[in-house]
Amino acid sequence: MNQKRTIGILGGTGFVGHHLLPRLAARGHTLRVLTRNPYRHRDLTVLPTLELIHADVLAPKDLRTHLDGCDTVINLVGILNERRGRPGQTFRELHVELPRKLLDACHDLGIGRMLHMSALNADAARGPSLYLRTKGEGENYVLTHAGRRVQVTSFRPSVIFGPGDSFMNRFARLLRWAPGVFPLACPGARFQPVYVGDLTDFMLETLDDPEAFGKRFDLCGPREYTLKALVQYCARVLGLHRWILGLPDWASRLQARILEHMPGKPFTLDNYRSLTVPSVCRRGIRMTTSLESVVPEYLTGRGGREAQLQKLRTTRWLAQS
Repeated sequence: MNQKRTIGILGGTGFVGHHLLPRLAARGHTLRVLTRNPYRHRDLTVLPTLELIHADVLAPKDLRTHLDGCDTVINLVGILNERRGRPGQTFRELHVELPRKLLDACHDLGIGRMLHMSALNADAARGPSLYLRTKGEGENYVLTHAGRRVQVTSFRPSVIFGPGDSFMNRFARLLRWAPGVFPLACPGARFQPVYVGDLTDFMLETLDDPEAFGKRFDLCGPREYTLKALVQYCARVLGLHRWILGLPDWASRLQARILEHMPGKPFTLDNYRSLTVPSVCRRGIRMTTSLESVVPEYLTGRGGREAQLQKLRTTRWLAQS
């Protein structure tokens, strides 16, 4: 049975949020999306049950004010790179302190349901990167300290692909700029990419499912790839003739040391360390949608930003009809 909920969402203006929010709105849920920059995301306001709220999600007062009256919260916040010296842009602030503050707000306000986005291989003790260790620490905290009053479910996907992603789209941009040779760090790193539509559908299925309470779900796609194979596939889809030059380990580390000081931090030492552990499922849930059935559509321009906006408009029409 689909229980109509009032849901507070953190990180809802990101990639996963843009795919999850229309599905939630189509089911009639009332959505409060907390964001520092509501005016940058006015495209989401086409959803009839959604309210964009200006808030500092790291401020306990803002969390308590804007989540009051919600029965559910969804935390989608995560970063791949830190911006030290800028408040609210470090792994510890966003992956550890934010989940703690959010759980505290749930306890204070009587919010009984939390969905929490973690990452495959998140491990507070043994994660090779600060990203994975802090993701693991935040996940452990909410599941351990939830008590009986808050039912938490954690999602641990491999790398996520789909229209608007920062994975295949990033390599597409880099390949277009490459002069012919593309030096690739960590070419043997392994992934089992998850389609964002499968991920968000699974999140919806678990929302009202008592069997999901207190659980961590490892989520992977139907097939494993090396990073080099994924970049080669991306080049083929784009019709680009590029020599993908896989770098040895020492050169991969050197590339990370150099690129982490470039604008936008295209590759960092922490990214390198994350790639040293395979992002594949030994156990867990295997999704069905293949990368090959989706990626060509959006990499070649037929499933980009305008397609996402059209999906939002269609969802609004369905909800109002």
